[in-house]
Amino acid sequence: MAAAVAAFALPLAGLVALAGPAQAADSATATYTKVQDWGSGFEGKWTIKNTGTTTITSWTVEWDYPAGTRVTSAWDATVTNSGNHWTGKNVGWNGTLAPGASVSFGFNGAGSGAPSGCRINGGSCDGGPSQPGDNPPSAPGTPAASNVGETSLSLNWGAATDDKGVKNYDVYRGSSKIATVTGTSYNDTGLTKGTTYTYSVTARDTADQTGPSSGTVTVTTAGGGGGDPDPGSKVKLGYFTEWGVYGRNYHVKNLVTSGTASKITHINYAFGNVTGGRCAIGDSYADYDKAYTADQAVDGVADTWDQPLRGNFNQLRKLKKQYPHIKVLWSFGGWTWSGGFGQAAANPAAFADSCYSLVEDPRWADVFDGIDIDWEYPNACGLSCDTSGAAAYKNLMQALRAKFGTNNLVTAAITADASSGGKIDAADYAGAAPYVDFYNVMTYDFFGAWAAQGPTAPHSPLTSYPGIPQAGFNSADAIAKLKSKGIAGSKLTLGIGFYGRGWTGVTQAAPGGTATGPAQGTYEQGIEDYKVLKNSCPANGTVAGTAYAKCGSNWWSYDTPATIAGKMSWAKQQGLRGAFYWEFSGDTTNGELANAVHTGLQ
Repeated sequence: MAAAVAAFALPLAGLVALAGPAQAADSATATYTKVQDWGSGFEGKWTIKNTGTTTITSWTVEWDYPAGTRVTSAWDATVTNSGNHWTGKNVGWNGTLAPGASVSFGFNGAGSGAPSGCRINGGSCDGGPSQPGDNPPSAPGTPAASNVGETSLSLNWGAATDDKGVKNYDVYRGSSKIATVTGTSYNDTGLTKGTTYTYSVTARDTADQTGPSSGTVTVTTAGGGGGDPDPGSKVKLGYFTEWGVYGRNYHVKNLVTSGTASKITHINYAFGNVTGGRCAIGDSYADYDKAYTADQAVDGVADTWDQPLRGNFNQLRKLKKQYPHIKVLWSFGGWTWSGGFGQAAANPAAFADSCYSLVEDPRWADVFDGIDIDWEYPNACGLSCDTSGAAAYKNLMQALRAKFGTNNLVTAAITADASSGGKIDAADYAGAAPYVDFYNVMTYDFFGAWAAQGPTAPHSPLTSYPGIPQAGFNSADAIAKLKSKGIAGSKLTLGIGFYGRGWTGVTQAAPGGTATGPAQGTYEQGIEDYKVLKNSCPANGTVAGTAYAKCGSNWWSYDTPATIAGKMSWAKQQGLRGAFYWEFSGDTTNGELANAVHTGLQ
C-alpha cells in the first residue's frame, strides 16, 4: 500500500459531481474490505493494485450500493455518487501506481448493503480479461418534468452508464412503455388536462440488456382547477401564521408592502388543528372574523360588520386577486397540534373527509388550493410520541389524495433527521411520496438552546462539519437519505429559517462553545427574528453554509441573504423542487430574505 502523506474527510455535501473515468485498464484490480461494522454504520476500504507492466497515472473505482446504503465521508479519494452508483477517484498525490504497487482509500458508510458491479478504470475489478463480461447498464437519473401544459410535457434525465455503451432508453408512463429514444429527453403528448401521470426510464445497452429503472417523477398536467400548474417550476413557499396578526402585528398586506408577494409561488397558512381524528379550525377570530380597516386591508377596502367572510381568509382572497399566481394551502398540525394525528391515522378516510369539508367550506373554498400536513412526527416523538406504525403515514396521505383529487395540491412538511434509525427511518415517506405534490423538508432546528449548556452549533447547517454535535443532523444528509429511499429531488424543497437560535453565557466565538442557557428573545427564549438579529447581533462568521454571530456573551446562528444564496445554489445543483421558509414575519420590512430565496432559485 502506498504511504498516505495526507488524508481529508469528505462530508456528504461534497458528493455532488460524478468523477469521469480514467484510462481503460485491464491491468489493475480493486479489492473491497469492510474494516469494521458498528451497527449504525461501517468503515470500508478499497485497495487498488497495478497488476500490469506499465505505470498507471490515475484510477477510478466504481460500484453500486443497494438503496439505503451510502457513503457518508471518505478520505484519500474523491468519492461521489449518482443515485446508488458510487465513484472513488484518486486525489492528486496518489494517482500514480508503478507496476506491482497498490494504494487504498477508506470511507465511512451507513446501511447494511454490500458493493456490487465493481469496475476499475472501466474494466473488471478482478483483473480478468479486458472484456470480463457485458454487464447491464446502470439506472438512468430520475426524470425531471418541464414545459408542462394541459396535454403535453417534456422529460429529461441523467444518462446511464455501461461497460460497453448505452444504446437507447425506454420511457414508461406508469407501467406502460410509451417510447424508445436514443437521447436523454422525450416530449409526451396527447395527455389529459388536470391529470396526474408517473414516469420512469430504463436504459438498454448494445446487447439489449435492460438495467434497473430510474426513480419516478409524478406530474400533473395543467388545467382543471387548483392543482399544481407546473410541476417543473421552482417552489418558493412561505408560512403565514394565523397568530402573527396579534403581537407581531404582521398581516397579509405586509406581503404586498414588503415586495414579497411577487416573489413567492405558495403560501402555507398555519395552522389548522388536528383533534379527535379530524381537521379543525385553529383560531376562528384570526381566520375569518377579525375586521380589517381600510389602511390594513390588502386592497384598501375596509371590512363591514355584516360581510360573510373577514379575517385572514378574506385578506388572502384579496391577495390572490392581485397575485393570481400564488397558491394557498391550509396547513394542519405543527409542533403543538400534531397529537391528534395518531387518532386520524386509525381512520384515514374519515380524517380526509373532515379535512376536505373544512378546506372546501363554501365560505372560503376559493381561498385554498389544497392541504398541507405537518405531522411532527409519524411513528416517532415530537411534543408527544406517536406509535401508529410505519405504514400509517402512507395510508393517511393516500386517503388525502383520494379525497382531494388531482385538482388540489397535497403537500407535507417532514422531518430532516437523517441519523441512523432516526425520524426519516421511522415512517414510510417514500411510500407516501406518490400521493404528494412535494415535501417541505424541515432543514432547520437541528440544534438549539434546549441543550442549555451547548455546545453552540448552527441550527440550520447545510453540511456536516468537524465537531457537529450529531451525525445526520444537516440538510445534505437529510436530502441524501430521502433520495436514497427513492424520493426524487423534484419532490423535495429545502427549508430556511427566517430566525436565529442562540445561547447566552458563551465565551467562545467559534461553534462548539459551552453556554449557561438560552439567549433572550423577543417572544421566546433562545429564538429571535432575523430582522432583529441583523442589527442587534450582526453575523461575523459562517460554518456549514450558515452564519453565526457572537455579541457579548450571546451566540446566535441564522441565515442571511448571502448564506441563503449559497443554499439556493446547492438546492439547484441537487435538482430540488425549490425552497420554503418559516415564516414571513421574521423577514425585514423590505423582504430581503424572501428576495434572496427568489433570486437564488432563478
